[in-house]
Amino acid sequence: MKKINVLVALLFVAGVATAQTTWKVDKAHSKLGFAITHLLISEVEGQFNSFDATITATGEDFSDAAIELTADISSIDTNNESRDKHLRSADFFDVEKFATLSFKSTSFKKTAEKTYKVTGDLTLHGVTKPVTMDITLIGTTTGRDGKKIAGFKATGTLNRIDFGVGKSGPSAGDEVTITAKGEFKAQQ
Repeated sequence: MKKINVLVALLFVAGVATAQTTWKVDKAHSKLGFAITHLLISEVEGQFNSFDATITATGEDFSDAAIELTADISSIDTNNESRDKHLRSADFFDVEKFATLSFKSTSFKKTAEKTYKVTGDLTLHGVTKPVTMDITLIGTTTGRDGKKIAGFKATGTLNRIDFGVGKSGPSAGDEVTITAKGEFKAQQ
């Protein structure tokens, strides 16, 4: 009987040690933004106002994390309604056919104490390609509700032409800089 109790206790401890924590994005304290050159002389910034993201990890250092993100393309906001309408059209994002972008990580590697390289599959405009982003863990704390909160910043670039978004030309650069900032709250 003692052997069975010890075995059950060991299995319980092993299960607790490898339990995954799910972290949900706090949309009120997060932003999914981008910047692109205009006429090769300035940058236009924008964001997607409707998005969702989840991180799962077993360790508090996030070294084995996995990220999933989706965004509603029609929520694009560059602070110019005429430009936003054009970006939603078939000339660029074609939101009638391709309403959502998604990202699912395939690799999350710690590169220093609070920095990581995350690679994953980005699906945009019906095209899926691998992209790599730099992630910084800004910090962690505990919220008023007693749940843990973690803050991250992600940066990277992608070529919009690779995803079939618009045509190459001087009016808009091909390279898009992505900057995502987010607070995530532990759900367990």
